[in-house]
Amino acid sequence: MKALLITLSVAAGLYALVCLLLYFGQERMLFFPDKLPANFRFPFRSRFEERWVTAPDGVRLHGLLFRAAAPKGLVFYLHGNGGALDNWGYVADAYTRLGYDVFMLDYRGYGKSQGRISSEQQLLEDVRAAYRHVLAEYPENRTVVLGYSLGTGPAAWLAANYQPRLLILQAAYYSLERVARHHFPWVPGFLVRYPLRTYQLLPRIKAPIVLFHGDHDEVVPYTSATELKPLLKPHDQLITLANAGHNGITDNPKYLRVLAEVL
Repeated sequence: MKALLITLSVAAGLYALVCLLLYFGQERMLFFPDKLPANFRFPFRSRFEERWVTAPDGVRLHGLLFRAAAPKGLVFYLHGNGGALDNWGYVADAYTRLGYDVFMLDYRGYGKSQGRISSEQQLLEDVRAAYRHVLAEYPENRTVVLGYSLGTGPAAWLAANYQPRLLILQAAYYSLERVARHHFPWVPGFLVRYPLRTYQLLPRIKAPIVLFHGDHDEVVPYTSATELKPLLKPHDQLITLANAGHNGITDNPKYLRVLAEVL
């Protein structure tokens, strides 16, 4: 009995230690930024310009604005949790071909953006600062907010607090809490410091919403989409991409076909 109690005590201590490491070090598990030197030259052939946005705490955030020939409006694009704009920038062509300028933001600590992410509220306020930056040039009724994976939570938060023309979410999560429990069922939900509860935001959004989700998504399970669907307005859409995984949504033929229709 004594040996069993010792074993259980050691196991409980190790579990508590792992939980503490997860709580205080989860930025390393959630964000995978690539840093770019200040003099990095982007190789894109399409027309673009570099933009700088000042966050509320003075940190400088970097973005790219891609130009269409005769723009109908703007796509405000929030990317996923890995890489930087040197990789993400290539998806802009899908939208400039349809006549939309595209603004893409690198979150703090990504690419040329300064600082590092340390809280959910900080991330959301950075996104708000970038959105306000582009609204100085583009009317909101011609602005489409688009989020992919990690970016879907902040994109939904923007659409709930502002009035874009349209919200597009690629591989949206019900919440990051739910995704964490899916991959790590032994982790208590209260340890997730970036819950990003999309399900609380969708009922507040007045703009049309289009969700795209692959039914073979190995990162954000397709059940996230089916759980979000009841929260959509009658004319909102959930578009299922058959046999599609988490990556490559922008190149998916069905996505491109529906995108042309909704834009």
